[in-house]
Amino acid sequence: MDAEPIADPSATSPFQPPPPQGILSKIFLNDKGIRGGWRLLIYAALVAGLGFGGGIVLQQFIRPTSGVFSLGSSFAYEVFCFTVVFGAALIMAQIEGRSPGAYGLPLRGAFGKLFWPGCLIGLLEISVLVGLIAAFGGYSFGDMALHGKEMLRWGILWAVFFVFVGLFEEFMFRGYTQYTLAQSIGFWPAAIVLSCSFGAVHLGNPGEGWVGAAGVVTIGLIFAFALRRTGNLWLLVGWHASFDFGETFLYSVPNSGIVFEGHLSNASLHGAKWLTGGTVGPEGSVFSFLTMGILAFAIHLFFPAKKPEPAEPYGKQAN
Repeated sequence: MDAEPIADPSATSPFQPPPPQGILSKIFLNDKGIRGGWRLLIYAALVAGLGFGGGIVLQQFIRPTSGVFSLGSSFAYEVFCFTVVFGAALIMAQIEGRSPGAYGLPLRGAFGKLFWPGCLIGLLEISVLVGLIAAFGGYSFGDMALHGKEMLRWGILWAVFFVFVGLFEEFMFRGYTQYTLAQSIGFWPAAIVLSCSFGAVHLGNPGEGWVGAAGVVTIGLIFAFALRRTGNLWLLVGWHASFDFGETFLYSVPNSGIVFEGHLSNASLHGAKWLTGGTVGPEGSVFSFLTMGILAFAIHLFFPAKKPEPAEPYGKQAN
């Protein structure tokens, strides 16, 4: 016969103190613990502190080159930024008493069954987009700029680099912040706020414009939709990384207004800005809204809605 479990005396004790009712408790706490707004402020403070302290250390090893793009320093920057935002979330997971995977990057799904379909989606999106621009006379592939080992070396470097870009940007805008803000104001209001912030950040890129930024806001909302349907960020990390890889390396066009070194060909965009995206690149083309709409419908078909867990703001419980 199984032994009866020992009850926690504090759970039934008539002398258990009532929950705090002071004014500070009402400001900082609710029935779920620390209020979402305060948790976001704590998270922001952790990101700022880790970023400032880590940045001082990083500068001792990497000297920025003014006006010149360096893949090495940019790679270190992206890895560092992801480490900061994810490291701050790990600390918040301890404070909140939940698994870090709840914020969108469960270890069990790392580079697994959602990541690789995401890579395929991103490559298809940029290929169709560039193909439409080319069909209307706005893109030329040009001569090969890389050959042999250099082609392989740059291809691998860009692939790894953009995986970290995807990890950083997706977790920054749709990880801890989306999770916590959604608990306070709802999933879609949070997604709108963060997608607009996503677009505003891209306006700081050289050559970026309002049409390109609007495209970034739109894809941010579609990414949020995919997050809602899949329950984590791994599909989006692969999607984000492979789109940027295709734009920068395979098709050798501007990426959010930036032309990088180490591209596959001497490609060129020519024609009306509405067609090519101008200095922004293909993501500023009118056709980008068409491809994004098609992909949103594809996400709806291939990832049908499931009943959400009541305690979690994502579509599925993340482990």
